[in-house]
Amino acid sequence: MYEIWLTLNILFELALQYLPAVVAIAALWLALMGVAASRGNAGWCKAVKPALVVFVVVTAITFFITPGMTRSSFANMGYWVDWGNLFLYAAGFGGVAAALVWPLAAMMRRAG
Repeated sequence: MYEIWLTLNILFELALQYLPAVVAIAALWLALMGVAASRGNAGWCKAVKPALVVFVVVTAITFFITPGMTRSSFANMGYWVDWGNLFLYAAGFGGVAAALVWPLAAMMRRAG
């Protein structure tokens, strides 16, 4: 239980540290959504598949490069919480990438 609490504290501190980047990415996403919605006839359903592909690719890449970027390795991950954290961090980056691609793909794939 301690490891989970420690993880939540680390995530909170990281959120505070990177708050300007989080706000900027959220503003970019809102702007993309606004542009896609205002253009009309956007293919929102057709854009889900490219967004899911981007999610999977970015999640996989992030999963495999994160340990090296943090000067760690998979050998140092001996507890299920470590693996869960790594997967959730990677899925978070994948989710952000997919969220940014979705309105772009919707604008490119017009509803028929």
